[in-house]
Amino acid sequence: MNLVFLGPPGSGKGTQAIRVAEKLNIVHLSTGDMLREAVKNGTELGKKAEVFMKMGELVPDKLIIGMIEDKVTSGDLSKGFILDGFPRTIPQAESLKQMFGNNNIALDKAVLLAVSDEEIIKRIKGRAEQEGRADDTEGVARNRLDVYRKQTEPIVDFYRKESILTEVRGEDTMDNVFNAIIETLGK
Repeated sequence: MNLVFLGPPGSGKGTQAIRVAEKLNIVHLSTGDMLREAVKNGTELGKKAEVFMKMGELVPDKLIIGMIEDKVTSGDLSKGFILDGFPRTIPQAESLKQMFGNNNIALDKAVLLAVSDEEIIKRIKGRAEQEGRADDTEGVARNRLDVYRKQTEPIVDFYRKESILTEVRGEDTMDNVFNAIIETLGK
């Protein structure tokens, strides 16, 4: 099963992606983890990405797609995967679709974790208090939500038009959200 997890920052998509990947025995692909691994291993794409990362800039879409394609062509994803944290924009979603098409891979589902803005702010502020994260203030959280609404939320319609979008209410306990995801995937 090949999946993409979507949702605003603080919606729990990373936590749930890890749990679902373990349950389904598929690979959890966090683009941040992939970038760090490519840099650590000194791959060609990792060396290129490191230049941007050291400057604090976003790694270009082409490099991210290239790293995902490397994973696809290596056979590591033959049992399936969950993409977490990518795509974040319509151009990324379109590039990903094209790359998957070129490699005869299809996404089975795009899982949206729907969580209200109020709950997101509460979660991010709580995380800041628990983890001592100075970057998780209410102002920063609201800005991250604004960026999400402008750049990432349009992907929801992209996958809805692809007829693969499924929405799960993410404002329940972690276990209930997990169970709802597994149920919507038919597993």
